[in-house]
Amino acid sequence: MSYLDNIRTFIRVYELGSMSAAGRDMRISPAVTSSRIASLEEHLGVRLFQRTTRNLTPTEHGKTFYDGACQVLESVEAAEAQVVNITEQPRGSLFVAAPLGIGRRIIAPQVPAFLDLYPDVSLRLRLTDRKVDLTTEGLDLAIFLGQPENSDLRMKKIADVPRVLCASPSYIAARGHPFSGAQIVDGGHECLNLRFPGAVDFQWPLITKSGVKRFRVGGRFECDDGDTLTDWALAGHGIALKPVFEVADYLKSGALVVVGEDTPPEPIQLACLFTHRRHQDPKTRLFMDFVSEQIISVMKG
Repeated sequence: MSYLDNIRTFIRVYELGSMSAAGRDMRISPAVTSSRIASLEEHLGVRLFQRTTRNLTPTEHGKTFYDGACQVLESVEAAEAQVVNITEQPRGSLFVAAPLGIGRRIIAPQVPAFLDLYPDVSLRLRLTDRKVDLTTEGLDLAIFLGQPENSDLRMKKIADVPRVLCASPSYIAARGHPFSGAQIVDGGHECLNLRFPGAVDFQWPLITKSGVKRFRVGGRFECDDGDTLTDWALAGHGIALKPVFEVADYLKSGALVVVGEDTPPEPIQLACLFTHRRHQDPKTRLFMDFVSEQIISVMKG
């Protein structure tokens, strides 16, 4: 059992606040997790965590050691990165999160090609439309649509993604064709909304003659899966705000029709998010460059 493994385990336990959660994240058993922490405490001669049947909290020694442990791990990873840059053979695991739509259509299909290029790298891909926390979830990289709230993260912009308001011909036949955000709101149209944790209301940023205006929209349909919103739109249940690349085939076939043409949606930023430490890792940078090229290629169509 290496001292460095003990440090890595300690950092994940500290950040996740749970032995079991850290074990799951690192894919080791609870017994191994506990053993590594116990070994580290024995080596240091102090208690790093205060344990009860329900809670695990860092002691003052644990809080102090965490800062130093992170610095040690960053130094080791930076040294490893320098060696990898010399040998040009990145290795190890990469943990990436991406939105469902772009993840299913663009990123997931390209993972095999990336792993073929770098056979010593393994990749875990998490697809979700919810907001993720890179630190607590142990992510190396997150593909992100929108504007990040955490200013401590680094960001590499990939592209501005065009969006569209769309509905099925059956919905338009039943409810009429709205040509603007005002007509959507005033006409009481059913809007299909992407739900994020903590969302209070839904606002669509639309481009008007006087600039971008946020229209507060309503609707009975909400989901945290963007593809489900597309399915609902196709079934005639309402109007969806979607990235163009996700519905391009449906628009081409006529299964969906553009609405709100006079006030189109503001494009949304697509970017890679990562911590400073993660950016030093060559495999993270390589994957960012690789996936950015693939996304831009698809966007250009």
